Amino acid sequence: MGTDQGQTDATGMSDEEKRRDQLTSAPNAVESDAEPRIDVTHRDGVTRIDIRDDADVRPGDPTKDPAD
Repeated sequence: MGTDQGQTDATGMSDEEKRRDQLTSAPNAVESDAEPRIDVTHRDGVTRIDIRDDADVRPGDPTKDPAD
């Protein structure tokens, strides 16, 4: 089970710190690589995951216009 945001585990890092560390450790990585790409909301027992409009990397076919 993962840690809650802000809590650390045996590594001394929170989940967000581990995510940032992983996404910025590759050669040629930049700080913006670790910016959030999704928004997660919980309401009435339902979890919703939305791709952020401002995410540089988005799922889907990059050769097609999203409006098609």
